[in-house]
Amino acid sequence: MSLFVTLGRASALFLLLAGSTALAQPAPSDAQRQAAVEVAESLRYGHYAEVSLDDAWSRRAFARYLDILDGQRAYLLDRDVEAFRDLETTLDDAILDGELSRPYALFERYQTRTEARLEWLLARLDEGLDFSFDGEQRLALEREDVPWVDSEAALDRLWSKRLENAALTLSISGQDDDQVIETLRQRYEGQLNRLQQTNAEDVFGLLMAAVTGTIDPHSEYLSPRQGESFDIQMRLSLEGIGALLQADGEYVKVASLVPGGPAERAGVLEPADRIIGVGQEGEEMVNVVGMRLDDVVDMIRGPKGTVVRLDIVPAQAVDMTRSKVIEITRDTVKLEDQAARGEVIELEREDGVHRVGVIKVPTFYVDFDAWQAGEEDYRSSTRDVAKEIERLKAEGIEGIVLDLRNNGGGALQEANSLIGLFIDRGPTVQVRDARGRISLYGDTESGTLYDGPLTVLVNRLSASASEIFAGAIQDYGRGLVVGTDTFGKGTVQTLNELSHGQIKLTRAKFYRISGESTQHRGVQPDIAFPSLVDPEVIGESSLDNALPWDTVREVQYRTYGQPDAFLAPLRDRHRERADEQPNFHYLERQAELASRLREQHTSVSLNREQRQREAEAREAEQLALENERRRALGMAPLDEWIDARDEEALPGDDDKAEPIDRAQVREAAQILLDYAGMKGNWHLAEHM
Repeated sequence: MSLFVTLGRASALFLLLAGSTALAQPAPSDAQRQAAVEVAESLRYGHYAEVSLDDAWSRRAFARYLDILDGQRAYLLDRDVEAFRDLETTLDDAILDGELSRPYALFERYQTRTEARLEWLLARLDEGLDFSFDGEQRLALEREDVPWVDSEAALDRLWSKRLENAALTLSISGQDDDQVIETLRQRYEGQLNRLQQTNAEDVFGLLMAAVTGTIDPHSEYLSPRQGESFDIQMRLSLEGIGALLQADGEYVKVASLVPGGPAERAGVLEPADRIIGVGQEGEEMVNVVGMRLDDVVDMIRGPKGTVVRLDIVPAQAVDMTRSKVIEITRDTVKLEDQAARGEVIELEREDGVHRVGVIKVPTFYVDFDAWQAGEEDYRSSTRDVAKEIERLKAEGIEGIVLDLRNNGGGALQEANSLIGLFIDRGPTVQVRDARGRISLYGDTESGTLYDGPLTVLVNRLSASASEIFAGAIQDYGRGLVVGTDTFGKGTVQTLNELSHGQIKLTRAKFYRISGESTQHRGVQPDIAFPSLVDPEVIGESSLDNALPWDTVREVQYRTYGQPDAFLAPLRDRHRERADEQPNFHYLERQAELASRLREQHTSVSLNREQRQREAEAREAEQLALENERRRALGMAPLDEWIDARDEEALPGDDDKAEPIDRAQVREAAQILLDYAGMKGNWHLAEHM
């Protein structure tokens, strides 16, 4: 058993079909039967939450298994589901006893239905497509909550619409009729080929995903193959693009970017982007819609220095026709790439120019090998930040902004020791185990390295150890936290060996020294910034069966200030600047627009003209917002809307546009100066 010291967001979810041996009817092996029993025992006696594998759990697990197999209600019929309704009350017994024949038989029924449907689609392509795209029909995009249909004829009608939508999407994106048919043929033949290669290990992985996923989103079974990939990821020795991917229906979605990795450095990929094609350097793009996740991951991985091309649909796009091709050079992620780095920024205010230090901490890292070997000069985030603080103090800064945006966590010991740079000993975090026992971690060294004004900048992708740090700074009143609500991952997992594979199991939960959990809610900033990241898509609260927020008893600790006393005027001043700041104004309006478009985009028109009108209307709104921002920044307006991350490539604008992420740093520094001034005047008034 090994405790995860990397406490970041959920890893890539390798839960799709992952086999290579053709088996018509996969049957459970003795090893899988035994592993199922061990998984059940691990959940019952090792999980943080109280887990009862009873009939109530069985109903949830059965529903989740169906969702994993056919979440869009597109393959199975009502009579298929009814034929296996006994699993609603017997799945718990099946897992506890290792009797997996019925769950495997359900998969076999799904496999048969899916194979027949893919052959039906290929037969339609053989006949040629005669869609006119001029009707009034629409295709519903989300079918998770619709009833199972009662006839194949009803599914035929659904799939006729799906096929028409797929053809229309490709046609609008620029493919001619022959290209559309060939692209769809490759897609469906690929899906059929992979389905026919399904083996017993694939089915077992899907079943175990249903079993563990009913408990919480971070507990999961890892097959021997998945365990190897996980080990590679934890060592950060993988040569690739530095992105964690997860399945999102028939698409592959970016879950997060590895700090300092090639994708983050390139600035062309963002969380929630969907990947619809992968191409190697000099080769044709391969459509990956409907492809299993681990195959897509294998295609994106590759030797250092080589280029991979990705066809992506940006996270903010609401129409799959608006894709673009990006290029990323593969590389390894080194400790140096993730090192904390500092700089001095200058802000001109009414009373002159002020200098503020900014330290970016991409992750909480430590060179474990050097540390365990007893080397005195081992690298760590705390040591690197300490060096940057000393350097910045020597340069006469008036305060420090600690930038934890996109920091997904890391070593708990580093979060703990980093807090110690800013407080004079005291508790930092509470960890509660499954038995209710609470362990208290804290800074035991007296003295502080830096006791001046401090602001912590966070966003939705600040997770786990980042939340521990931001929460402690907030609880101590040691500084202000600004940005957006953080991710909300407040749980700890361990990796346990099974007789076959491994299980990642949630074993503990984090609590702030105030007693509040960081789970689910995350850390709420003192002053909120607008964000384009949809909390319904990214974050702990977006995950099924996430453990709830709760509290424990607070611990005794001294406070260093009373930021709450100044929040009202600080927010007023921030609001005044934000109203005059084009980037902040743009973020707020764009976030409102994106939310409204997502709510409206529950179906798509199968009429070409209507589809294009809807897309043009959405892009016209986005273009208007972008040009409003550009005019305010003294930049030339655009003739058509582009993804905001492409902006830096535009000629002649480099010296005019301040990137949005940079504007957030500067505003965090302005808030710091406001707070320092108010706090200084308050102390002065106290002694008058």
